[in-house]
Amino acid sequence: MLITDVAEGVHLLQHANVNCWLLEDDDGLTLVDAGLPRTRPHLEKAVATLGHQMSDIRALVLTHAHFDHVGMARGLKKDLQLPVYAHPEEHELAAHPYKYAHESPILKYPLRYPKSLGAVGPMALAGALFVKGIEDVGSFTVGDTLKVPGRPQVIATPGHTFGHVALHLPERDAVITGDALVTLDPYTALVGPRLVAGAATADGNQAAASLDAIAETGAQHVLPGHGNPWDRGAARATEAARRNGMK
Repeated sequence: MLITDVAEGVHLLQHANVNCWLLEDDDGLTLVDAGLPRTRPHLEKAVATLGHQMSDIRALVLTHAHFDHVGMARGLKKDLQLPVYAHPEEHELAAHPYKYAHESPILKYPLRYPKSLGAVGPMALAGALFVKGIEDVGSFTVGDTLKVPGRPQVIATPGHTFGHVALHLPERDAVITGDALVTLDPYTALVGPRLVAGAATADGNQAAASLDAIAETGAQHVLPGHGNPWDRGAARATEAARRNGMK
């Protein structure tokens, strides 16, 4: 599903409970996060709906390199010679997207939160179990304003993964939070601003501390890696995430 102009020139591609973001300006498109392998035809349709060709995507920027955020990356890089960028601490994970640190056993969550099967089931059907990693990933530095369409500013938000970043779009009053703050936790099926469960979070204390960086953007539009956009401001979103905690 494509939702256009969630913020000015920022478009949401939502498929199998995973979000990708398209940043649009006069230079073309930037894809933020690469969903799952079977998201590819949905991306192609979304790009066409926006009046673009796939060749108008100038870069893929990863908030982090879990399997559900790099699913299309390898194919896009091969087919479009698309440059892919991530924090240096994510490069090893990008190459091996299932080898991630997490605080809690994954298998306990379907038993404790049976509704989560309705969230992770579509992810599995979209190829979540068969993601191929990607190497030869470019780097950025925290504090950079990336020279790609949309000109996102890189903010450090480690904890979910050790090199996780958020992308601030000050001219669009928006912040893309990746999985540093979500409004749907696939592992519990709980909704509302929150941290992702310990099944997929490397360091919960660090993840909670990173909420400060999101709040400090003052952005009206909070754009997560899972769940619906939040339009009531970063401060309220992070306050709610702290209350909800990490399961």
